[in-house]
Parts: sequence; C-alpha cells; structure tokens
Amino acid sequence: MARELISGVKAIEALKPTARKRLSDGGGLYLLPNVNGGSHGWRFDYTFQGKRKTLSLGVYPDIGLAVARLRAKEFRALVATGSDPSPQRKLERSKIKESLKLEKRLEEGELKCLPGSFKHIVLSWHAYSKVRWVPAHASRTLQRFENHLFPHLGTKMVEKIQTPDLFEVLEQIEKRGLGDTAHRLRGACLDVFNFAICKGQFKDSRNPVIPIKLNPVTSTPYAAVTDEYELGPMLSAMDRYQGSVIVRAALGLMPLVTLRPGALRAAMWEDIDLTSGWWRIPAARMKGSQKQKARDDDHWVPLPSQAKKILQELQSLTGRWKYVFPNQRSKDKPMSENAINSAFRSMGYPSDLVTAHGFRATARTIMDQVLHIDSQVLEVQLAHTVSGSHGSTYNRSDYREFRWFAMQLWADYLDALRLGKDEAERFVARCRAPFGPRRLDIEAWKGLAKAS
Repeated sequence: MARELISGVKAIEALKPTARKRLSDGGGLYLLPNVNGGSHGWRFDYTFQGKRKTLSLGVYPDIGLAVARLRAKEFRALVATGSDPSPQRKLERSKIKESLKLEKRLEEGELKCLPGSFKHIVLSWHAYSKVRWVPAHASRTLQRFENHLFPHLGTKMVEKIQTPDLFEVLEQIEKRGLGDTAHRLRGACLDVFNFAICKGQFKDSRNPVIPIKLNPVTSTPYAAVTDEYELGPMLSAMDRYQGSVIVRAALGLMPLVTLRPGALRAAMWEDIDLTSGWWRIPAARMKGSQKQKARDDDHWVPLPSQAKKILQELQSLTGRWKYVFPNQRSKDKPMSENAINSAFRSMGYPSDLVTAHGFRATARTIMDQVLHIDSQVLEVQLAHTVSGSHGSTYNRSDYREFRWFAMQLWADYLDALRLGKDEAERFVARCRAPFGPRRLDIEAWKGLAKAS
C-alpha cells in the first residue's frame, strides 16, 4: 500500500502562487503546483516494461485528493497485473470526446438519438421488423414507444437498462388505465431486447423483459346498439347532425356498409363505382397479415341505393380529391380517426353506449336475429374469415348479387326503423313472407329470384 504523504486538503490550499515544488503523496502520485492558471495538476508516475511513464489525472480542485488517490490505486493495480494504463486512459478519453461530439450533434438536431441508446435500438428494430408488418401496425407500434417509453428510457444506454427500469414504466402505464397498451409494449420490448442481444448491443444474454408479469387485461367489446327499436331514434339523430357535411355523410354511410371505421374514413373515390353499385377495397388496405394481403383478396362492398345517394351528393363536394372523406386540415389525408366518435359525443351518446366500430355488431346482430339472413354470408359481408365446410363457398368474390340483395334489404329496414316500431314490424312481415320460416340463405334467395 502506498504511503499517503500529503497530510490533507489544507496542505494543498496552503500552497503559495509562487510554489513550484511538487507535493508527493507516495506510490507515484504527486501534485504539481500552479501548472494551469493557478490550478494544481495531479500526476502519476509508473514503470511498465522498463520504461518510465507519466499520466495526468486532472487538476485540483476539480479532482480532489481522495479521487486522485483512488485513480492512482486503480492504475497501480493495472500495472501489477501486467497491463499498461496509458492506452486504456487514451481509449477512455477518446470515448468521452466521441460522446461529447454525439451529444452536440443530438442537440443540433443532426441525430435522432445517441447510438446505443434505448431509442436507437428501438428504431433499428422497428426498421428491421416493419417489412413484415402492415403500415398501420408499424405506425401504431412506433407511436406507443414515442408516447410512453421514450420520454423515460429513450436516452438511456440499452446495456444499462434492467428489469426494474422497464417494470416501473409499464406499471405506471397500467395505473393510468392503459393495460392493453402496457401489454403490447411489453411484447414489443421483449422483441427489442432479443434484437439487441443478437446484435451484440446488450451484453447480458438474459432478456430483462422476461421476468415482467403484468396484470391480465379483460377485453371488452365495442359498445353497440343491438336493440332494433333503440336503433331507430339514433338513426334519426344521426340524420339531424349539425356538424360538418363530410362527417354527416360518414354517419349516414356507416350503418349501410358494415365496414371498420378505419376502412370507411380512408375510402378513395377511385375504388367506388356508383354506376355498378360496388365499392372495392384493396386487400392491402384491409385488416389482416401481410400474407393475407399478398393474396390480393379484395373486399367487395355492395352499395344499396341509400348509400349511392349519399355518395353521389358527396361527390360534388369532395370528388376532386383523393379521399371520399378528406381531412379538414389537409385534403391529402383522410378524415380524423376520432371524427365519427366525436360526433356521437356531441349528440349526447356516450362511449359506453355507442362507438363507430360497434355498428358492425349492430348490423351483424339485427340482420341475423330480425331479418334472419344467413350468418355465414354476414361473416363474408363483415370481411371475416368463414370457417368450416362453407369456407370456400362463401368467399368474398362469389354470390355478390345475394349480398347486394341482403344489404339493400338491410338499408330499407333502417329506413323503416326511422318511421317507428309499427312500420318496422310491417316491413319485416312483408320481406319475410316470400320465404316463410326459412333463413334467407343463398338457396332461399335463388328460389325467390327464380319465382319472381
């Protein structure tokens, strides 16, 4: 152990401005007085492979006596084990300089994030993975990181992130009532750290996400009106909506086409044929995996006369643009994701009573229970995969005429509901009379069409 010859801080502070003689602390450590504008410089002398060398340890008072002694002790240990501390010291200084340069580039906006940071690894993983994803999923995934994890962990070096760091943030997300988001982020982080391990950017081979267990999330269906006699007054209220003409048109079209809200608001004029009464939605814009989209299995939506009328009136307003329902701020973008649900709230309908997506359940339930339309065909109309022996029969390209008939029947029934319960019941009795107690399936429809 080196003898500590400097008695303490007072001995250093007692040095006069004219002092030039080194103040030795033993074991190769000493202080050179007044070497840098009044500051005193720490030095460490050592011998390695027969050569005398000197390292600068910084200046006093930036580097105090205790820290200088600790550094000298570390360097003596390196020499004792046959390592030269000088190259290591140069490497450390080089890393510090490089880190400062990167931080400056980050401040100036030249870099999005520091290399090796959590944000940097996530962006690399996202760029690698998104070729397998649909654009909407890729966008939502990155947005979750930007909203919930980057503010807390984005600048932290990924190799320093441990299980408690991640759990603390995910737990806070859970406490805000975003359990589903927390679970999705946990799954994404599991992939991110596996990616970092494979890239050699996370030294520990054990993924820190593995031990994290979150509370189970109970999924709740989209709120929807499934009582036909509650639906009538709601349809009338939607007809009286006093907001944007474009939003009112979307409200009118939504119950008639049974589409997901995302597909509805992203409708393009080039896909709609008002002459034939069909709306073709490319497979690439439908929900599903990349493999399903690659099959080019487009979804065809029949347009009953009521839907055609809405679109014809809207065409004079938005027909010169790409989107049927353009965004108010930019016509190059579709209508806002929240526009329809916001319209319901403005009409006094809360989110636990009705949602835009819930109208799919509305149509599916009432068409099945009241109009008795074949449930398999309804699944096709909703762009669901039809399982079982009928899967190849009830596909999205065959029997379009029957689906058009069924959707026109549905649209006419909605008009009857607007007129009240009695008119709706008379309508059902009339439309059911030709085929009696049977369900309105393809065979029943064919017989009805042949008889007429």
